[in-house]
Amino acid sequence: MIRDDIKAATIAAMKAGDKARTAALRQIAAKIKDRDIEERTAAKPTPDDALVTGVLQKMAKQRRESIELYEAGGRPELAAAERAELAVIEEFLPRMMDEAQTAAAIAAIKEELGATSIKDMGAVMAALKERHGAVLDARLASSLVKAALA
Repeated sequence: MIRDDIKAATIAAMKAGDKARTAALRQIAAKIKDRDIEERTAAKPTPDDALVTGVLQKMAKQRRESIELYEAGGRPELAAAERAELAVIEEFLPRMMDEAQTAAAIAAIKEELGATSIKDMGAVMAALKERHGAVLDARLASSLVKAALA
């Protein structure tokens, strides 16, 4: 499980004296714990790896946005710190589907559902997220679904 890998990496980073990595891993663990607390009141529990992957994807997206803003604002030292955190986060994320794999999945779902127009985009996206949610780049998938249904 991803959660166990994060705990093991935190212990290894602490033993190695890598303060930046330890801080990033502790931040990940804190976000996961926050999500666990939110999940207590949820009607339908999320599987553990899906929960952790969702937290990691959100954190990675936030880091990418911060990097862009820091670079635009002329703060390369802060962008570098965000890049270092992003590298730690991405270690635990599953490998995302590339464009060809995403297009193939869209074609299969489109055929299965009989989707022909842009009105069917919601159904296609829902099926895609259900089957490939943890490894799906939603932004890429959205643009490919639009192109396939246009």
